[in-house]
Amino acid sequence: MEQYTGSQIVVLEGLEAVRKRPGMYIGSTGSRGLHHLIWEILDNGIDEHLAGFCTQIDVILKKDGGITLRDNGRGVPVDIHPTKKIPTARVVYTILHAGGKFGGTAYKVSGGLHGVGASVVNALSKRMIVEIRKDGKIYQDEYINGGHPATKLVDGLLPVVGKCTKNDTGTSVTFYPDDTIFETVEFKADTIKKKLKEVAYLNKNLSIHFLDENTKEETIYQEEFGIKSFVSYLNRESTVLHEEPVYLCGQRGEIEVEVAFQYTDSFTEQINAYCNRINVVDGGTLVTGFKTALTRVINQYARELGILKEKDENLDGKDIRNGLVVIISIKHPDPQFEGQTKTKLGNTDAKSAVDEIFSAEVQRYFDKNVEVLKRIIDNSMKSYNARRAGDKARLAVLKQISDSDAKVKLASCSSKKAEECEVYIVEGDSAGGTVKTARDRRTQAVLPLRGKILNVEKSSLEKILVNNEIKSMIASFGCGIGDDFDINKLRYGKIIILTDADVDGAHISTLLLTFFYRFMPELILEGRIYRGLPPLYKVEYEGILKGKKKKQSEYLFNDFELEKFRKINGNKILNLQRYKGLGEMDASQLWETTLNPETRVLAQVTISDTVEADEITSVLMSSNVPPRRSFIMEEAKYAKLDI
Repeated sequence: MEQYTGSQIVVLEGLEAVRKRPGMYIGSTGSRGLHHLIWEILDNGIDEHLAGFCTQIDVILKKDGGITLRDNGRGVPVDIHPTKKIPTARVVYTILHAGGKFGGTAYKVSGGLHGVGASVVNALSKRMIVEIRKDGKIYQDEYINGGHPATKLVDGLLPVVGKCTKNDTGTSVTFYPDDTIFETVEFKADTIKKKLKEVAYLNKNLSIHFLDENTKEETIYQEEFGIKSFVSYLNRESTVLHEEPVYLCGQRGEIEVEVAFQYTDSFTEQINAYCNRINVVDGGTLVTGFKTALTRVINQYARELGILKEKDENLDGKDIRNGLVVIISIKHPDPQFEGQTKTKLGNTDAKSAVDEIFSAEVQRYFDKNVEVLKRIIDNSMKSYNARRAGDKARLAVLKQISDSDAKVKLASCSSKKAEECEVYIVEGDSAGGTVKTARDRRTQAVLPLRGKILNVEKSSLEKILVNNEIKSMIASFGCGIGDDFDINKLRYGKIIILTDADVDGAHISTLLLTFFYRFMPELILEGRIYRGLPPLYKVEYEGILKGKKKKQSEYLFNDFELEKFRKINGNKILNLQRYKGLGEMDASQLWETTLNPETRVLAQVTISDTVEADEITSVLMSSNVPPRRSFIMEEAKYAKLDI
């Protein structure tokens, strides 16, 4: 047996860890990960704004493929770092977990708390130029090939490349993403503009200037009314129950709270929460505080106005929030996020701050705007009555759903421990049969779907619940749906969507994700939904094994990986096989590439932006054609055809 010794342990120095595993730091190497680089640098300028030093940020999409972000904040420090003995700016851009947000003195309120943003962007760039305006001087530093300094220091300091006025301060960062790491290095102007507009809403005194050198388009984003305008924007195509969004704010200790909300005639709720302008997708304590306060206040008024009698039960929070679109934004000096992804806030003082401030301020508002209050209570009562009627229909259908419904299709696994079990949702009986043969029967269950499931965005709950494929999923998962949903009853730790890599497969995945997002969102928010990623190619090539030439094979998952492989091994390729569907693999290949936990590739489905997720789902899956046509026309230029 080969010995396992210290010589086999590889230590990745400096920024090499980021280049080796970029997904750990930015989520992916696709378009979303590429644009995440911009948000990391943008965050630094916004933190300067939150600290009271930055009033303007310029974002310039350059002709040569790079991007420049420039702020008029204080400028990154250029003095010698006391422990690293190099310019502090170089520490910030080349060392992970180095930043001004740990000590609590440079930034009282900040979104970037891990100190990895700027250095990660540098690590994933083929070139980065940093210019710092400070004390009447312009300093410059340049890095190449993943963060290696290319500028010679002068007496240990960054060289001065120009002069500026004493009042002209700030930091400018220009970077060029590394095309050997990213699947695409083409920035989307529309994606950037959408993000900048959101940032402007959340920072109402900040002016953001965008310039696209390719089209000469210039746009200034500055929102005088902040999150109140944000709510109006979200409801721009909805029928609202009261004309003006309600805006409330206050401060409790060091925590600042802003809330803006408006009701529509929709029977869904949209709660968008931000802490230090970071979208906390899973909400957390600030959302809990808001929900508690809103439910208590509305029930209190409903009884005072005689709408609810003494014998009546209180209105449920879900009824009160039906049709609600709200932005909750707080500034917290020491936010405790759950994980690097920052999707949930855990501070208990945030809950009490939001509860107290919202309760007091919304009562002041309702006392002066009784008509708005009455419309909200009336909407809640209609929702309550509709829910009771709907519950009867839903329960009648759910009573029909039992384990026997699923047994017809579900090939269950033998283990009863949910944490180690997973269920594959596959398209068609043919693919389902192959997956059943290849799987580990102890921990892997298979649920084949016969055809495409219903588009739930266009259907009523009653119609959804009688769809056979949806009934099979509800019965198989065991966690219920709607008010009966209980994630603790979920029978599987992972729900894996496994479809062919073609248009039909993508459509089925989209329909499934729409169903989960609208009716079982907890599955996504708790990280239970995955997409299986079967390889697109199998390449056989002449390699060297133990000093001898030998025929070897490797699976590649997309065209980007194939191009990289060709650049390195082009003249050694012996055979190339392209898989159009799961049915083209035998059981052993399917196990090796897609089912084996040791070798497979899974993509966890997450929500990084609740506003964007809700908007895109509505645009693409609803029956409203014009917005969908506009979206497709705008995004078509970024599509890659597989002909």
